[in-house]
Formats: sequence, C-alpha cells, structure tokens
Amino acid sequence: MKKSKPGDGIKSLRTSTAFRVLNFELYSTPNKMIMAAGLLTMGLCSGYIFYMRKKYEGMGYYSAVSENGNELYLPKKSKWDN
Repeated sequence: MKKSKPGDGIKSLRTSTAFRVLNFELYSTPNKMIMAAGLLTMGLCSGYIFYMRKKYEGMGYYSAVSENGNELYLPKKSKWDN
C-alpha cells in the first residue's frame, strides 16, 4: 500500500475505477490553455450580448413583454406623439 503524504488530497484515497472515471476532474491536472480558451470564449459571448443590447438601446428601442409572454423590441415613443 502506498504511503500518502500531506498535500496529496483525494488522490491518496483508495477508490474504484468507476469513481475515478465519473469524477475525472478530481484526478487530472488543470490545463491552463483550455481554461484560458474557455474564459476567452465566455468573455467574447458576454461582450457580444452586451454590445447588441447597447446597440438596440442606442437606436431608441426598449424591451417590452407582450400579452402572451414574448419579449419585443419596440421603438421609444414620446407621450406627446400620437
């Protein structure tokens, strides 16, 4: 039996192969390139959503909810316009 030392964490416990397969991320080392690619992708998606939202607001549209629950983008109207 292998002797565990401080800092080994869950890797030092005796577990079944099924547990190791189902909890792969506990036993693999962090991959910084994959993490950076994921963060970049999430940032770009969030930035695009904020950009599109700002674009519609800048064009004079606002989001409204219709009677059946759909979200609509309607042009802003003044109370003075009939």
